[in-house]
Amino acid sequence: MNERALAGAGARIRWQWAIAVLAFAASITASQAEPRVLGLNEALQLALRSDAIVPAIRSRVRGAEAGIRQADRLPNPTIGAEFENFAGSGSYRGSSRIQSTVFLQQLLELGGKREARTGVAQAELKIARARGAVRVLDLLRDVELAWIDLAVAIAQQRIAEERLSIAQRLRDEFVRRSQSGRDPLFTQSRAEAQVALEEIAVEQAASAAQIARANLASYWRGNTDFTIDISLLEAEQQHHRNNAYNVEIALLQSEKELAAARTVLERARAIPDPSLRLGVRRFTETGDSAAIAGISIPLPLFDNNDGNIEKAEADRRAVELEIETATRAMRRELSRLEGRLRANAAEARRIQSDVIPRAQRAVDLIRDGLERGVFSYVEFADAQRTLNDARLRRIDALKSFQQDNAALARLTGRHMRLNMKVPPQ
Repeated sequence: MNERALAGAGARIRWQWAIAVLAFAASITASQAEPRVLGLNEALQLALRSDAIVPAIRSRVRGAEAGIRQADRLPNPTIGAEFENFAGSGSYRGSSRIQSTVFLQQLLELGGKREARTGVAQAELKIARARGAVRVLDLLRDVELAWIDLAVAIAQQRIAEERLSIAQRLRDEFVRRSQSGRDPLFTQSRAEAQVALEEIAVEQAASAAQIARANLASYWRGNTDFTIDISLLEAEQQHHRNNAYNVEIALLQSEKELAAARTVLERARAIPDPSLRLGVRRFTETGDSAAIAGISIPLPLFDNNDGNIEKAEADRRAVELEIETATRAMRRELSRLEGRLRANAAEARRIQSDVIPRAQRAVDLIRDGLERGVFSYVEFADAQRTLNDARLRRIDALKSFQQDNAALARLTGRHMRLNMKVPPQ
């Protein structure tokens, strides 16, 4: 009795293990069969983490920070030696009258040159960061456009697959009708030709989607075992002009600060810097020593640095004018993009609410009439073509909307917050 119980228990254990193994294998198969859904923000983050532009920007920033430390350095002192009366005639013949001097000389910077140099270096650091922001936003815009291309390709592929399914069902219906003598044979041939065309369209759409997927994955050198949620094509980002941050204008502002700092530096350089000298002189003839001191000051007779000062001021004025021009251009582009966004959004909503329902109703009515012999295949194909064109037109409107939205994000610096989330390397 105990042996039978043990045998039964062992069988139950083996059966439970088999069920567990099968469940585990099924879960693995399901996870492999379903590709992960990649969001837009995740794609942007992957690109930021993988692209070499981010470490390159950090390297340039570190170089600019080193430039600040270097600009704050004091001039090095000079040590020197002089020998006098070591050769001559008469009483200066020989080496008994030699006078040797050892001295230390230090340049004294006047007019705030050190602070001005540091100001220039700090402005260069801001420029390095601003240029980095420009390149990062360019990268994010390109990734977003690649993501939009993939979403559009997937949407077009789904429409092509739906068209193929409809064409196949219609072909099967005309095969039955032709075999029963209700329709001539050419209607069956026409339906079969339409199926072949739709199969080609599906193949082309699938190829385009795969190319778009590979292009998107290339930004982080990843594989293509992912998909995206194309419903995000219809998402409308909220835009507020007050929160706009244009990196090109920020870069010009940094260049303006650099030009102003260089003006201060060139004005400081126009002030002569004296050099102080302290040393000890030894008289060989008597063995005595004496302290010496001296000062030298350049005379600005031929060069008072006025040319460099004028150049720095001209550069500053030029940057101010460029900022004004760039600001006007940004406002024009902002207004243009906002207008296009409204127009494309209105077109997509109008097609979805008015055109597609009516076109679908026409297809349904003609399909019912086709079964009763009221309508012909040509009329049904024309109605179906109108519905397909409306769906594709809506996708084109959504594509234009999202492309303009990506351009607006680039113009206003919307994705700058993503750059802040990338961990330092």
